[in-house]
Amino acid sequence: MSPRRIERRLRLRRRPDVPSGVAKLNPQAMKYLGIIDKIEIVIVGGKRLTLRALAFEQVPENEVWCNEDELRSHGIADRTIATCRAPLKQIISK
Repeated sequence: MSPRRIERRLRLRRRPDVPSGVAKLNPQAMKYLGIIDKIEIVIVGGKRLTLRALAFEQVPENEVWCNEDELRSHGIADRTIATCRAPLKQIISK
């Protein structure tokens, strides 16, 4: 039986204080999605990002904070809704 992937639509926010390659999430959202250290972000146009996930209490549960310049370089606007989930390799290796 294949593992069930839990995913949720979250709002991406551009933040200048977040390092490149990192996404800040609420710890409750990380627990719900089963995220250990990486998050996979999929946007409707077929864009897909995998970033290192860090837990921060200040982040609202329905948001993911990412690096401003990194999102801009991928053509992702502030406040974009994206499907967020744990990468498949992370689930299998549990």
